[in-house]
Amino acid sequence: MLDLVPAGPQDDIVPGRKLAARAAGVYSATGEGFETRVVDELVLDYAGIRDDFHFGITRRSGGREPWYARGTEMRNARQVSIIAADEMAVVAERMGIAMIEPGWIGANLVIEGVPNLSMLPAGSLLFFKGGATLKVDAQNHPCRFAGRLLAERAGMADPEAGALAFAKMAKRLRGLVAWVEKPGAVRAGEEISVRVPEQWIYRG
Repeated sequence: MLDLVPAGPQDDIVPGRKLAARAAGVYSATGEGFETRVVDELVLDYAGIRDDFHFGITRRSGGREPWYARGTEMRNARQVSIIAADEMAVVAERMGIAMIEPGWIGANLVIEGVPNLSMLPAGSLLFFKGGATLKVDAQNHPCRFAGRLLAERAGMADPEAGALAFAKMAKRLRGLVAWVEKPGAVRAGEEISVRVPEQWIYRG
């Protein structure tokens, strides 16, 4: 008879749950670079945030995807950058600066109400009251490009040192990247229902 029970310990499985959150701010990069600015709303379709720097159903691979030749066309799962103000405050303190504006690191969405936002697992769903849905792809690893712009905007004496500091100090606090599962518009102040999926550690 076929054994339908997966091998391995089952008591390591953490049940899924729901969290209540709020969109504290919305930002978009409508210029030439990735720096974002406050906007009235984010208009989301299947390619991401309309008119944003990272808009597109596909993108070109970079240093985050060493398994592909640089520049390989691939699905864009980095359509939306999400951060938490409390995590950015920790990073700012570590770097010895007064604050980090969301736009300096290209954030599109600031969320409040989710403890340890950057640790939300891949597959988490964000249901916005207005109807849009985002699906979390992964943590957003801090890079020197965002760090350099941050250092310049914060007035750090050595922007290159600031870039390296950000890459180190913001590890696992940089927020998340997500893609649009259901189109719609997102506005500041909007309520969000976060669905965290069932979790487990795969040990093979």
